[in-house]
Amino acid sequence: MNDINLMGQIADLKEVDYRNTLAIATLLELLIDKGIITRQEFAKKSYYLDNISLEQLKKLRTGP
Repeated sequence: MNDINLMGQIADLKEVDYRNTLAIATLLELLIDKGIITRQEFAKKSYYLDNISLEQLKKLRTGP
């Protein structure tokens, strides 16, 4: 019975992950369509954020 519950929870997480991914992709496409950002700007910022340290990321959130 516990395995069934765990499998259900995993399925729920997959659904939430899909919905969150869809929302982010939709927002990105709208920003690009409206000319607010370009795909290149997005790619550059994504690469930057993916490669900075956790400490650097915390500083970005809180300021100097």
